[in-house]
Amino acid sequence: MRCALLLSLAVAHPSPPQDPHPEPSAAPDVLELQNGRWFDGRGFEARTLYSVGGLLVRERPAAVDRTLDLAGGFVVPPFAEAHNHNVHDGADAALRKYLEQGVFYVKNPNSLPRTTTSIRTKVNRPDGIDVLFAGGGLTASGGHPVDLVRQNLGRGFWSEADGDGGFLFAIDDAADLAQSWPAIRAQPRDFLKIYLLYSEEHAQRRADDAFLGWRGLDPGLLPEIVRRAHAEGWRVSAHVETAADFHQALAASVDEVNHLPGFRPLLAESGLAQLLGQLREYEPSTYAISEEDARTAGGRGTVVVTTLGGLLREVERIPFDDPRRAAADGAMELVLANLERLRRHQVRIALGSDEYDLDEGTVVDEFLALHRLGAFAAAELLRIWCEDTARAIYPGRKIGKLEPGYETSFLVLGADPLEDPMRVRDIRLRVKQGRVLEPGR
Repeated sequence: MRCALLLSLAVAHPSPPQDPHPEPSAAPDVLELQNGRWFDGRGFEARTLYSVGGLLVRERPAAVDRTLDLAGGFVVPPFAEAHNHNVHDGADAALRKYLEQGVFYVKNPNSLPRTTTSIRTKVNRPDGIDVLFAGGGLTASGGHPVDLVRQNLGRGFWSEADGDGGFLFAIDDAADLAQSWPAIRAQPRDFLKIYLLYSEEHAQRRADDAFLGWRGLDPGLLPEIVRRAHAEGWRVSAHVETAADFHQALAASVDEVNHLPGFRPLLAESGLAQLLGQLREYEPSTYAISEEDARTAGGRGTVVVTTLGGLLREVERIPFDDPRRAAADGAMELVLANLERLRRHQVRIALGSDEYDLDEGTVVDEFLALHRLGAFAAAELLRIWCEDTARAIYPGRKIGKLEPGYETSFLVLGADPLEDPMRVRDIRLRVKQGRVLEPGR
């Protein structure tokens, strides 16, 4: 969460069920989808498919209501944003932006349960984007994101009730967890967010006000939190900063890790990053994921959400003769090594930007930054974004593939994105669940 105003409007309200599959008001047309080049995870194949009841089929149905000529376009599954906080009441501009950019699926991993009452009537339906909300996250007293709560209190956007027990729950021990759990259960949520920040220094940071906003849960509490959440049917997403946080999240069997360790290393000497005055020496070992942890994550199907675009773009701005360059290059080496370790062990990766201000960047920019980084081949990165990210957000839905039995949801691009990644911005047609979408109309 990079923006100081990030949660002046925040998110929540009566929550749709996990993996909602909206029921349309009327059945969509039976479609013949001609002259498309369809992405199969490796490349593009020319073929004709059909849509019946909002699902793709290979065989021509007895009757077709409408033919869509895809004009030789390159057909990909809709894009997805696995980490952002900008869908909330009054955020119609964000809804339009997501549709314009072909982002149909969004995950909000921390939201305020009073500021998504009106927005929920506009999402999770066939003519809009689909969104999951986490509700208030679990952290320690004085833990992240309390700094955002304080900012919004100071600006008069929020009241005290929006802090502990609203946007977050301060949990310091087992007694706090037991006492707070009824209120946690009462909040509308699709999944649960928990916070780990430098858990290897938990005792030190807990006792030092200098780390206000830069600490998280006692890692010893995580197994019981995850056990309780899973008993409620909630998947658990864990904010992490360091390799130790990553390890503790895996040890507690979380379902998803938010942020690749090293996504914002505090480079004190280089001046690349200075967060809230907490200057720290950059130590690659602090952020390097171990081989064993990567193997465990791959074996369990744990999802890791990237949120690297901001760091990558910042590094790209540093001139080669700048004294900060060596530290910046070290950060890139760390990121590449972590990503390669995850790839080697087939860890499920999802793209998320955590860019609250859509003018500063979106998941499209996350994709493009990762493409420039060169950690993935072009087809692999597109597959991660279109297929894996969507299914990480909605694991129970038939989305993310252009195969029979899957939802008829896709984008038609004007040219091959494997040849030029910027073509992901050249969207000629948007179809969701068998209906053509026309953003802005």
